[in-house]
Amino acid sequence: MGASLNEIKQRIASTKKTSQITNAMQMVSGAKLTKSEAASRSFQEYASKIRSIVTHLVAAQLSDLEELDSYDNEDASESGNYHMMLTSRPVKKTGYIVITSDKGLVGGYNSSILKQTMKMMTDDHDSQDEFVLIAIGGTGADFFKARGINVAYELRGLTDQPSFDEVRKIVSTATTMYENEVFDELYVCYNHHINSLTSQFRVEKMLPISDLDPDEATTYEQEYILEPSEEAILDNLLPQYAESLIYGAIIDAKTAEHAAGMTAMKTATDNAQNIISDLTISYNRARQGAITQEITEIVAGAAALE
Repeated sequence: MGASLNEIKQRIASTKKTSQITNAMQMVSGAKLTKSEAASRSFQEYASKIRSIVTHLVAAQLSDLEELDSYDNEDASESGNYHMMLTSRPVKKTGYIVITSDKGLVGGYNSSILKQTMKMMTDDHDSQDEFVLIAIGGTGADFFKARGINVAYELRGLTDQPSFDEVRKIVSTATTMYENEVFDELYVCYNHHINSLTSQFRVEKMLPISDLDPDEATTYEQEYILEPSEEAILDNLLPQYAESLIYGAIIDAKTAEHAAGMTAMKTATDNAQNIISDLTISYNRARQGAITQEITEIVAGAAALE
């Protein structure tokens, strides 16, 4: 019985240490989540402004673009490179940016993204030749490589609060690949942050840019003074707008990752506390049994002496 008591005590001690670690990790993830949510709100202000400018500048061109029959139309090629980002063209290949974490300890965060992304690609494509994959996060990159799926480009080791400079290369690479017709449309697959307890798998179409509403431009009361021309500005602004959409998805995904990490560590801490409670009850019962047995032996020995 003594050995059993010592074993239970050791299990309680080790579980308490684990609980302290997971509780500390929960608090760290909570602090990261707070910063990430603040960064996401700040970025939304920037995204709203650049969207307003882009919508205002392209409002006059959108009606003309709708009249173009295809990307190969001669008028389209003469309209400027920015039309390429606004006009749909025949889809020969589809590009996917899949955002996961670099490490584990985030509950079902990664498995949710990878499972649904795989299902989507299996349903929509007959072979790997029909899509191009870009992975942000080591978990996703390793997952696809292990299944023989070619990853055209990958980015690992993002900080907890990634700046645009960190992701500039991969987002500019994605837009350049689209302009060079490596793929004809681009989607970003990630977990969208709803709140600290909930995230939702989301697939957003980034290219061609199709969510601009020309009616929004009618709400602006002043005209921009443009230097140089409107076309030259849009040639530079539209790629930046596309890059900002991808960057916004990365920030959103990072926020969801921190929330998932906090929730996972809270669950682990709660489970550890439950185990400690059960082990404590088992220890008390074993200790009570040992005391009862000792009393019985003493009473029996005293009765034998009488």
